[in-house]
Amino acid sequence: MDVERIKVIINEKPNLSTALGMEFISTPEVDTCMARMKVDERNRQPFGFLSGGASLALAENVAGVGSSSLCEDCACVGIEVSGSHVKAVAEGDTVTAYARLLHKGTTLHVWNVDIKDSSGDLISNVRVTNYIIKKKSEK
Repeated sequence: MDVERIKVIINEKPNLSTALGMEFISTPEVDTCMARMKVDERNRQPFGFLSGGASLALAENVAGVGSSSLCEDCACVGIEVSGSHVKAVAEGDTVTAYARLLHKGTTLHVWNVDIKDSSGDLISNVRVTNYIIKKKSEK
């Protein structure tokens, strides 16, 4: 999935993705995309581990980038995010989110996102549902 067009939009002005240090990555598969995020002071909790909220934000954002890449003239917004965290990640490591499209409807997209540490161990599994809003045509 080519996410280059969306990366340009993301980098136009500050937002959650840039604040937390997310980097979005294109993939050769048409139904997958990826994102990377270094665990640092922007996204860790006070004990020095990746915040569960930051993991959910990473998952929602990578799924949003995926839906936006598939729907050029739409606004794609997360309406449900549900995840399970299975392992802690210490500050200094990098996590990678692997998002795979499970359902592509006209108004809803459902994504499965696995977040893994630099050793390839599963950190979180997240399901994201995006609502696809078609932009009104100009008259």
